[in-house]
Amino acid sequence: MAASIPGLSDLVDPGVRDAVAAFLTDVETELRAAVTSPDPLIDEAAAHLVRAGGKRFRPLTVSLCAQLGDPTRPELLSAAVLMELTHLATLYHDDVMDEAPLRRGAASANSRWSNRIAVYVGDFLLARAAQMAAGLGDEAVRLQARTLAQLVRGQLAETVGPRGGDPIRHHLGAVEDKTASLIATSARFGGLFSGLPAHHVETLAEYGTAIGIAFQLSDDLLDIASETAQSGKTPGTDLREGVPTLPMLYALSDPSAGSPRLRELLSKGPLTDDEEHAEALGLLRESAALKQARETVHGYAEAARTSARSLPAGPARRALEQLCEYIADRTG
Repeated sequence: MAASIPGLSDLVDPGVRDAVAAFLTDVETELRAAVTSPDPLIDEAAAHLVRAGGKRFRPLTVSLCAQLGDPTRPELLSAAVLMELTHLATLYHDDVMDEAPLRRGAASANSRWSNRIAVYVGDFLLARAAQMAAGLGDEAVRLQARTLAQLVRGQLAETVGPRGGDPIRHHLGAVEDKTASLIATSARFGGLFSGLPAHHVETLAEYGTAIGIAFQLSDDLLDIASETAQSGKTPGTDLREGVPTLPMLYALSDPSAGSPRLRELLSKGPLTDDEEHAEALGLLRESAALKQARETVHGYAEAARTSARSLPAGPARRALEQLCEYIADRTG
């Protein structure tokens, strides 16, 4: 687990930690097998992001939640892999829409091959995920389809913007649909396929939604606050690309949350000028908007922890609670 989320290995019960670490090792093996193809181009392009690594937060969530039930059931591995395949597929599609040259420190699939190939490879991964869902039964197929619909809705919301509505409420809704939906379904799968009763499965889905929002928002804060690019990106990447994140939205919507100069810079959109970018990053780091965004992350982490408290006591529940603490603490 330490390889997936640095620092978490110091928090959880050793038995839970070792079980999840072994599970994630198996996920890597199965992921590589799932993306193979007899066509050399598909085989290479589909494995591109798998080899690049990642946090594997969705499989991690499946495994952590499964510790509350029977974590040895074989369906859990398939559920974790299909969630990660779905996530990877969205990354291929996102890179095309964003015209991103890099992903996880390596050339993106669209820049290495072409936009069309990246889209087709993303579709290929979705098809593989659908095959795995079919092998798990009707409930898994239904949940996978529902999650994909929610994810697309979030992507559309992010693309078109608030359209006159509250930009902060809109942003949080888009984060819930685009990112937290997969994490909520991962948590649900962990409970469902480990044999937990229905009411615990529903609680885990609530937990997954809240922790998923906190996870994404904390990544966005790290893009601003981190000097070491803990988010996997060069600090200030979102500013440079004009991607509105929660601290920026707070600064723009509340005059007390940011200086007039900061709002002026943020209103320009993408900050490609190095001097303006550095100035905006410095002002944002010192602003009340960053503090507001941290408080929002802590609020979602606390909501997830509240959900976890209604689950059976023991090392597994404590691990879920400590994940909330880790995500809240990583943003300062």
